[in-house]
Amino acid sequence: MMKQSSPRRALVTGASSGIGAATAHRLTTEGWQVFAVARRAEKLEHLAEQEGIIPLACDITDREQVDQALEQVQAQGGIDTLINNAGGALGIDPVAEGRLEDWRWMFEVNVLGTLNMIQAFLPMLRAHGEGTILNVTSTAGLVAYEGGAGYNAAKFGEHALTGALRLEEAEHNVRVIEVLPGMVHTEEFSAKRLRGDAAAAEKVYAGVEKPLVAEDIAEVITSAVTLPHHINMDQIVVRPVAQAAQHKVIRKS
Repeated sequence: MMKQSSPRRALVTGASSGIGAATAHRLTTEGWQVFAVARRAEKLEHLAEQEGIIPLACDITDREQVDQALEQVQAQGGIDTLINNAGGALGIDPVAEGRLEDWRWMFEVNVLGTLNMIQAFLPMLRAHGEGTILNVTSTAGLVAYEGGAGYNAAKFGEHALTGALRLEEAEHNVRVIEVLPGMVHTEEFSAKRLRGDAAAAEKVYAGVEKPLVAEDIAEVITSAVTLPHHINMDQIVVRPVAQAAQHKVIRKS
């Protein structure tokens, strides 16, 4: 068993923007050292300026790149916490009209990308003795909705992966946490889903008083992973008050 490192050390995927970037920043304010992983190296440049953050370009859907990232992390002291945040949605087509390439991309990044990271870093987390894996899934992995089938299916898959992993890794004292955000207003999620249509993306949040933002989810993630290791927040569903359920959102004119 490895001794608890000081400071704590985490790897955060999808760290170039949104929840991932906010989480990397938030953890460093608590004294953590963070490996900030994202596919777009140029989007990581601004993170390099912050003390405590080590940018690491890697496409999590490419196992060879993931293995290379593992080598770099090992060379710099390893981690005790893996935060799988990278993911996304593409399209709002009904099942009858869903594009196979959209579904394939969503499965690749949300499910198989998360699997790649877990399989690569799990031996390190087991060896640590008090390792933590936190997967950022979605309320879309709990409740299906019209126009969301591809994303629902991918997030249901990641949700199931997380549940099975928790059962399998308890004997290794690896803590497995799932954070399931609802409506979160970030700069890229809806815009990417709607293929760059900024106006349509803004309509998703129109009239919603105080939607969640990336920093809110980062606060929840940081709280969960900084609790004493014997405390496991199995599932944390996080929504704005205005979103009472997946199908009920209060909008003011």
